[in-house]
Amino acid sequence: MKKELFISWILRILAAIILLQTLYFKFTGAAESIELFTKLGVEPVGRIGIGIIELITGIALLIPKTVFIGAFLGTGIMLGAILSHVFVLGISSNGDGGLLFLLAIVVLICSVSLLFLHKTKGISLLHQLLYSINKK
Repeated sequence: MKKELFISWILRILAAIILLQTLYFKFTGAAESIELFTKLGVEPVGRIGIGIIELITGIALLIPKTVFIGAFLGTGIMLGAILSHVFVLGISSNGDGGLLFLLAIVVLICSVSLLFLHKTKGISLLHQLLYSINKK
């Protein structure tokens, strides 16, 4: 159990660091970030919106009670980022040698691994949600 907890924290911290460090570029309107979101046709709303979601995701990953939600959000965001790179932006964008693409893959692997490690929390969350819906 301690080994799983240790692995969980490593995955959570790694994913959160990657997610949170990119916020500087999104929120300050760095030229590279503006160029990426312009290519996707969602500048500036997409850049700011994704930044807010990534902020929420990074924080959720670091809170034990919300790790499953953070992992779920991280999986969705990174699937979107990876598909954007594959179909629109290219693997290497702005001459980064594929670094953003690689970071998206790392966060996706961390997030999916966390979904499996914390699946009982996810099942419990789903039960609570269904119970509250049925109660109304």
